[in-house]
Amino acid sequence: MKIGGAWLDNPNTQAVLHLLSEAGYHALAVGGCVRNALLGVPVADVDIATDALPETVTKLAENAGLRAVPTGIAHGTVTVVSGGEGFEVTSFRRDDETFGRHARVSFGASLKQDAARRDFTMNALYVQADGSLVDPLGGLDDLKARRVRFVGDAHDRIAEDSLRILRFFRFHAQYGDPEQGLDADALAACAEHSAMLETLSQERITAELRKLLAATDPAPAVAAMVQAGVMAHILPGAQAAALAVLVHLEEGKPGGWLRRLLVLGGADPTEILRMSKAESAHFCNVRDVLGEVSAPAALGYLLGELRAADAVLARAALFEAPPAAGWRDDIHRGAKAIFPLKAKDLMPHLSGADLGAALKRAEAHWLAQDFAPDRNALLVVLGLA
Repeated sequence: MKIGGAWLDNPNTQAVLHLLSEAGYHALAVGGCVRNALLGVPVADVDIATDALPETVTKLAENAGLRAVPTGIAHGTVTVVSGGEGFEVTSFRRDDETFGRHARVSFGASLKQDAARRDFTMNALYVQADGSLVDPLGGLDDLKARRVRFVGDAHDRIAEDSLRILRFFRFHAQYGDPEQGLDADALAACAEHSAMLETLSQERITAELRKLLAATDPAPAVAAMVQAGVMAHILPGAQAAALAVLVHLEEGKPGGWLRRLLVLGGADPTEILRMSKAESAHFCNVRDVLGEVSAPAALGYLLGELRAADAVLARAALFEAPPAAGWRDDIHRGAKAIFPLKAKDLMPHLSGADLGAALKRAEAHWLAQDFAPDRNALLVVLGLA
């Protein structure tokens, strides 16, 4: 079987592959680029596997006038830069001993040994420069069936790297068949070793959760995480029921991962996950209005269109009630509204704390009246006209 595409025909990709193959070494694109190409999903990065040792890769690249950067030399990875593009070239290897996310590795392994140390069978697919597919572990059948299956024994793969627990659920959300469900053996292994997740850094957990929640429909995978006890180790108390409702309400137009995080509940993610200041502010601003009865237009005014939309949909999911008709138009109208009263309109009658309190009272009345009162009407409400 042969596959192709712009990612493989790219002159820079071909240059690196031929650099190695013309010197008598194996050179194959591997992993995500092959998986995505077979699924018709855009290919972002091209990783290359070879039986050449790292020092050989470096020498060949430099002799060809290409830059070689030892980005992961301990694990056999050299980044070869061709035409301004970086390609991670990793020597076939086997893990002789693992320590969580770290391992003592040896090179000179065969392609099949290299495949055996990967996480999922769908990631153990290789492609030669001419597009010929190499499938040492039957990953193509799993990919066609949209079945996420660990390479070999799931317990062994997780013991090597506990992050693979989260990757299993994320891959199911992204590539799995929701009707088929999750691989039973893998799910049992994830449940058994779930406490290992507490050894992972906040950065790695957050990165996986961000990708998981950005999937088209992460609800089945998240429900499985809750049921298996996995979620309890990364976001205690989180539940999945409202997430399924939210995905339905999004009508195939998912927003950011934060909207979906909002409806999971449980412990405060801003204290557990590694979020940027902007993400934390977004999350807190929306969360703080979920219990209020503010109309969509008022939320548009108070939060802006993006956060207001998150608030409306998250609230609808939590209460299992669809938003009122025309809610997006109302948000847009509110986001464009301008409060007609200014501090100088209340001076010199009011000043200091009294001035601030009056402005807030007038704004609350204006919002409750759907932006109808003008400046004069608000002054009347405040007894200043």
